[in-house]
Amino acid sequence: MAIEIFMPALSPTMETGTLAKWMVKEGDSVANGDIIAEIETDKATMEVESIDDGVVAKLLVADGTDDVPVGTIIAILAEEDEDVAAALKEAPKVVAASPEAAPKAVETAPTPLKAVAPSPKDTMTSDSRIKASPLAKRLAAGAGIDLKTVTGTGPYGRIIKRDIESYASPSAAAPMAAASTAAVGDAPYREERLSNMRKTIARRLTESKQSVPHFYLTVDCQLDKLLAARADINAGLADEGIKISVNDFVIKATAMALKKVPAANVQFAGDTMRWYERADISVAVAIEGGLITPVVRGACVKSLSAISTEVRDLAGRAKDGKLTPDEYSGGTFSISNLGMFGIREFSAVINPPEGAILAIGAGEKRPIVGADGALTVATVMTCTMSCDHRAIDGAVGAEFLKAFKGFLENPLTMLI
Repeated sequence: MAIEIFMPALSPTMETGTLAKWMVKEGDSVANGDIIAEIETDKATMEVESIDDGVVAKLLVADGTDDVPVGTIIAILAEEDEDVAAALKEAPKVVAASPEAAPKAVETAPTPLKAVAPSPKDTMTSDSRIKASPLAKRLAAGAGIDLKTVTGTGPYGRIIKRDIESYASPSAAAPMAAASTAAVGDAPYREERLSNMRKTIARRLTESKQSVPHFYLTVDCQLDKLLAARADINAGLADEGIKISVNDFVIKATAMALKKVPAANVQFAGDTMRWYERADISVAVAIEGGLITPVVRGACVKSLSAISTEVRDLAGRAKDGKLTPDEYSGGTFSISNLGMFGIREFSAVINPPEGAILAIGAGEKRPIVGADGALTVATVMTCTMSCDHRAIDGAVGAEFLKAFKGFLENPLTMLI
């Protein structure tokens, strides 16, 4: 009996998704648990597994199709040696990716195409292979086209089907270029269709700045005691292969400060306020095409080594698109750290529905005046808290930062 495979709901709020890529083709044999497709949500690209053993009888949704409703039949799986002709007659029509969904390549008339070609860094993967979709590779091979000579217009310069077709028949690209919005000025450029993640980031952060009344509090924290303690801890953990980072201390200090000042661990919810009894820290991680915030749950009761191990695992899987929805949603407070890029100070946008986010700058040597009036040099890090004024008042934010600063400047208090 033919088995229907549906577009899965990968999170409680997911209504539609993009079928980014099929990992199988019609006629392939699959086993229960085999990866058959990649689905792009507003947060990440996730893998879909086969629910049974059998043969792929029909793929009903094409690669790259956007806005496929949850519950839509996307494929039909048949048992070995099963005649599925009758089932296929009743199957829904194949859904093809709409032409409008494809990225649009734009070239200003006076400028040759090679002028807008992405850099080698954009078009090559880490192992120096050309970055192209499987379909584009097959079309290029069939047409005898060297992919090195093709300009990719997909995300991050990826070569896609339309690029091969345009290369083989340049006139085919003209209507799309003509339909594109005219460039301002004559600088060459390339348009890329926004991913679901990028669209969601744009929508949510615009809503945040428009609807959430932000205010900002900044504090300087001296890190010399923390750096000394970190060196001692890492020396003791060397045999276990664990290395504590400054950011691990920041996560721990944030969680403990929220425990000490519970009025800062809140979220505005219309006519109610949510007071959280556990500090679940969302940690902003930059990934290809956007940003994701894996959550360290109950960070206030976890050791530094446990936090370090968990953050590295979450960040690694976030960059590979392997996180599950429960691992990147449901935080109570966020941290965004740009210190590794040398950023001294910045203000972050609150991630709704959370009530606050802490922006962490770089630790750097600065002259300071001691309590005795003497001028000394210390390692100082500037931290800025963005607060939702509907949920957190200025005095509460200040009390939180005082507690946070106290934990960072006296790191042994985090180990008691």
